[in-house]
Amino acid sequence: MADGPLTGKVALITGAGSNPGMGRIMALAMVRAGARVAMSDVNAEALARSVNDAREIGGDDSAMAIVADVSSPEDAERAVAEAIDGLGGLHILVNNAGINTTFNDERANRAPNFWEIDPALWARMISVNLGGAFLMSRAAVPHLLEQKWGRLISVTTSLDTMIRGHNAPYGPSKAGHEAFAAVMASELEGTGVTANVLVPGGAADTNFIPFLPEIGRTTFINPEVMAAPAVWLSSEASSATNGTRIRGVDWDESLPIEERLAKASGPTGWPQLGRPTGQRSSPA
Repeated sequence: MADGPLTGKVALITGAGSNPGMGRIMALAMVRAGARVAMSDVNAEALARSVNDAREIGGDDSAMAIVADVSSPEDAERAVAEAIDGLGGLHILVNNAGINTTFNDERANRAPNFWEIDPALWARMISVNLGGAFLMSRAAVPHLLEQKWGRLISVTTSLDTMIRGHNAPYGPSKAGHEAFAAVMASELEGTGVTANVLVPGGAADTNFIPFLPEIGRTTFINPEVMAAPAVWLSSEASSATNGTRIRGVDWDESLPIEERLAKASGPTGWPQLGRPTGQRSSPA
């Protein structure tokens, strides 16, 4: 704690109340690493319990609760301001909050076809999963740029999840978040603020996926795989890493960092699938 790699750093993590949940896991890991953490969620009761768990690890001043909806511009601005005021600064933003209300359709044991989706539901999911990352980053980045140091970590998903049928609007919303993370990395290059992506590497065993008898969970990934890479991405050690996506399931702490990154990472947004840079003559 006092001598951890994140000593002196303040993090703000969205979607940090759910248990089991990746936001909570990353928050507890950062507290163990010496950070103080503002934990944000829309569920006040779950958030209070998770903040209490963090305080049991790091003490009463190691964590604070911020009840906020990331899809609200006012809430996003307030969450950043409260984190700075309450914990004395801000160095790390983890855009983890997400919803997937179409995961299961009782009529067919699947999410609906895209033409069956309620437009209001589509708009809500895009506003949280993609819009929330934009609003939170927009609110935090001016402060990070002013201090010339910061870390933005985006929790997206795997490419197959983004484009799989019967997974809209969740998949497209996360594809948008991934693209936005790549845009942020490009625009922040050389500023001291980095933007990277962290994913578990497959379906994680959290309550984001409903606990239903027909859903087998034996192959699900332990969400604890997010802890160690989240701490590393938040630390001074990751200063040269920008525009990278890391798969938690492949993160091997026993390897030297160069080998670890070679095994577990690739570029954000799959730029290798696009046209060569010299051929990009128009926005299209």
